[in-house]
Amino acid sequence: MSFTGFPVAALDFYDDLEMDNSKSFWEANKQVWKDSVEAPMKALVAELEPEFGPAKVFRPYRDVRFAKDKTPYKTHQGAYVGAGPSTGWYVEISARGTRVGGGFYDADGPRLSAIREAMADEKSGTALERVLRRLEKDGFEIGGDRLKTSPRGYDANHPRIELLRCRQLIANKSYGFEADAIDASLVDRVRSDWKTLRPLVSWLRAVPTD
Repeated sequence: MSFTGFPVAALDFYDDLEMDNSKSFWEANKQVWKDSVEAPMKALVAELEPEFGPAKVFRPYRDVRFAKDKTPYKTHQGAYVGAGPSTGWYVEISARGTRVGGGFYDADGPRLSAIREAMADEKSGTALERVLRRLEKDGFEIGGDRLKTSPRGYDANHPRIELLRCRQLIANKSYGFEADAIDASLVDRVRSDWKTLRPLVSWLRAVPTD
């Protein structure tokens, strides 16, 4: 099945789900989700697989075991292509339209320490700064969870202290919900932007792991 776009019904589904995030709504509209969200997302990532690898299309159900918010369903549909430990590319649709991203979203203690060592190193840290500047020029927003203070072992005056505070490092770009953000041409936009994100993903993959 080739990707022909997300129908407007996908956006409407998530608009409605945000208003009524209940099992009764989900059961009454599950087929809409399957036809308008799940199937197109699977078709989209299938077209990208030859270049980037297989994707994980996330389940629509939230893990509410330890969450204060007990609403049972995610108000977006994401898919992720892994390229390393918690590192890779991402695409999503929600009521706000589509967006893409790339970077690392999680790291255990040793992995995060290794990433910080690479950020602190003059050669590799400067290379990462160049990659991030280029991404910002290409319209990406650089974000992710950060410490409010300096990480242990690093001086607050380190020239890359803002990077060293990162517990995640993610570059995102939102497309919105106009026709070219959900129609068949979306696959080309995602492919192009994932290619643009490749230097960031490659930098993270190059960080040594034990």
